[in-house]
Amino acid sequence: MSTICLCSSSESRALLLNNFGIDFIQKSVDYDEEQITTSIAKDFVYTASKGKLDAAIRELGLETPLLCADTVIAAADGTILRKAKNVEDARRILNIQSGSTISIISSVHYKSRRLAFSDISATHYHFSKFEEDDLERYLESGLWQGKAGGCMVEGFCKKYIQSVDGYESTAMGLQVESLLPWIKAGS
Repeated sequence: MSTICLCSSSESRALLLNNFGIDFIQKSVDYDEEQITTSIAKDFVYTASKGKLDAAIRELGLETPLLCADTVIAAADGTILRKAKNVEDARRILNIQSGSTISIISSVHYKSRRLAFSDISATHYHFSKFEEDDLERYLESGLWQGKAGGCMVEGFCKKYIQSVDGYESTAMGLQVESLLPWIKAGS
């Protein structure tokens, strides 16, 4: 396997690639997700990850295989839970998840000179009710900032998980298990 380019500044995605022994460099590309108008989670992540891939091809070319991804959280009713704008928005978003089921949906695009691979995967988390004092401490910590849905399943939400359906890597933003055979074949 040769080196690939992770077109993301995500520490979680970098950690996953390291954990799976994938050699990579990390370079973010410029893509504005705010231009996406769909309210359908799968369409949103596909459009965002594909937009990042198109931007990466323009900015970086295909000398090094490119890996682009995006992740959203969908509430039980299908509403996309984006990054909170402020602490009140974070409280609202986290209360939607408390005692409910969420789906973390990740879309990935891998492109080398020889191969192109796209995948949309979901991992479903069933949460118990968040304790109010614990939630307030978490909100005060500021750790919710910049996180889709206001939390990470490996962080605040972890102790409230009742059950999980799907890969943890998908929930962390990159379904490496699905991607690995393509990286091995396409480098």
